Amino acid sequence: MNELVTGDAVVLGLRPAKLPSRALAVVIDLVVVWAAYIAVSIVLAIATDSLDTAAVAALAVASFLLIPVGVPIAVETLSHGRSLGKLACGLRVVRDDGGPIRFRHALVRGAIGVVELLMSFGVIASIASLVSARGRRVGDLFAGTLVVRERVPADRAPAVPPPPPWLVGRFSELDLSSVPDDLWLAVRQYLTRMRQLDPGVGWSMSERLASDLAARTGVPLPPGVPPAAYLAAVVNERQARDARRTFGAAADGRSAPAAHVAPVAPVGGQHVRPRLTHRPEDTPPQDAERWDVRPVAAEPASTGERPADPPASGFAPPA
Repeated sequence: MNELVTGDAVVLGLRPAKLPSRALAVVIDLVVVWAAYIAVSIVLAIATDSLDTAAVAALAVASFLLIPVGVPIAVETLSHGRSLGKLACGLRVVRDDGGPIRFRHALVRGAIGVVELLMSFGVIASIASLVSARGRRVGDLFAGTLVVRERVPADRAPAVPPPPPWLVGRFSELDLSSVPDDLWLAVRQYLTRMRQLDPGVGWSMSERLASDLAARTGVPLPPGVPPAAYLAAVVNERQARDARRTFGAAADGRSAPAAHVAPVAPVGGQHVRPRLTHRPEDTPPQDAERWDVRPVAAEPASTGERPADPPASGFAPPA
């Protein structure tokens, strides 16, 4: 599921950045970082003139780790993948599933970047980007990230549609830790293109993705919920969790409805996984038809003949 191919032979995926634009962004970042590093080194050399050799060496190592290594990691973490060079070139670092990166992703990219960018003068990164199908360097492979083009036309970067209001917050208790990034990417790609697919292909894809997602979370698909609406609601729940982790609880903007989850009761000293329950008020409203993308069976063509009379039952109505 690294690449999801539709019935029209269209590959749904992100738009990876090319090597020239990535190289230009790295050059801009290195010029800024090394200019700051040289300025700080000059200041430290003047300020530590009276210290011994060991102290000067320790400050030099600390300044190297702090500026050329620590500053890019901090900038990518705080800007969610947009460094100064990437911002100038219209690029951004994202996760494999298209979501924003966090500190651990930036840390892995920065630590490996010391070897493949600084020590090898970018040779290792260039070779890895040319060999990779999506232009990823070694740090991206280990961190599970991808550098994508952010400046694309609006119609070329469709957003994930919001879920139906009656499903918002219903899956707030789902355990999403076992869902791999490639499955998230496939779900996001399907949701952004589901109206462009053939009804039969779209329905089969939504059922397959919903069953895979339900198997990973351990909670079956609730009855009466279309698979596409279920996928949109679960993706929305993950985006809400990412926003809360990044910006705090105020990122939701409003309190989501409580999920209808059966209470967790200890059984034999072990806790049972929460199970979604179906209540009469959970019946999908009329807007659920918008998410029901099943192909409509064609009605039989009319032949103009009078339908055959049903067989006689021997019953005669009273006069």
